[in-house]
Amino acid sequence: MYCRNCGNVMNDQAAICVACGVPVGKGNNYCPLCGDITDSMAQVCMKCGVNFNAYGQQKSKLAAGLFGIFLGMFGVHRFYLGYIGLGLAQLLLTLLSCFIFSPFIYIWGLIEGILILAGTINKDAKGFPLKD
Repeated sequence: MYCRNCGNVMNDQAAICVACGVPVGKGNNYCPLCGDITDSMAQVCMKCGVNFNAYGQQKSKLAAGLFGIFLGMFGVHRFYLGYIGLGLAQLLLTLLSCFIFSPFIYIWGLIEGILILAGTINKDAKGFPLKD
């Protein structure tokens, strides 16, 4: 991750840039994903294509993992990450089977929740990395 103000390489868990003191996501000179110099009015990085308005809206890995573990049979973790089709499949399989398949769907959600927490599933539907 790069500082939008000065272009300094930053830790993914950092709240502010140690070089310039600007909070994460603030500033308009550099791309936060690739560090390329950008126009101050740009909405998208011309080098890597990241949308500057959506970059700070990263989803939480912990929340997604816990949704998968506890509410996985309803597909809540998939809806949270933006995978509407998979979430709908899990929800409909659970509801339309009158909860007959719910133990199997629960195991499916449990495994996905563990994979999210372990870092194997590490991006949302838009391709943004999950934050810790």
